[in-house]
Amino acid sequence: MLGYAADMASHTHPTPSEISDVHDVVDEQLRRSRQRYTLGRRELVEVLRSTGRPVTIPELMQAGASQSQSSLYRNLAILEQCGAVHRLASTDDAARYELAEELSEHHHHVVCSMCGRIDDVVLPPAIERALSEAAKEAREQRDYLVDSHRLELVGTCAVCS
Repeated sequence: MLGYAADMASHTHPTPSEISDVHDVVDEQLRRSRQRYTLGRRELVEVLRSTGRPVTIPELMQAGASQSQSSLYRNLAILEQCGAVHRLASTDDAARYELAEELSEHHHHVVCSMCGRIDDVVLPPAIERALSEAAKEAREQRDYLVDSHRLELVGTCAVCS
């Protein structure tokens, strides 16, 4: 098995067009967790796909999720447990949710230090190679085998500035 640093420069996660069907992947993840892919969960995955950035529960409801708030929390928790959804903490108290990177493309985040909004950002290949080198350096300094990386850039969004 190749280590992350050696493999990352040429490895990217599949884009949505390269995944035959995100719903098939989520269905399989849920089945492995002994859960069903209900219509509510399918709708939630579609809303998350359409938002294009990590969103809060109120933002999910504004974007078209028709479930009650308690159902959204419950379904997001189940989707998170099976690996289909990733929960992000921000500078405010609200959790934000997005589809797991394996169901989208490799990306990082920019975080607003004022309102907590999080947006996705895809970095140029040169920066990704530098992050791979940082993973290699971590292996050499601390004997860690790094298998992924996340980068958060913190600043002020256009609305808050």
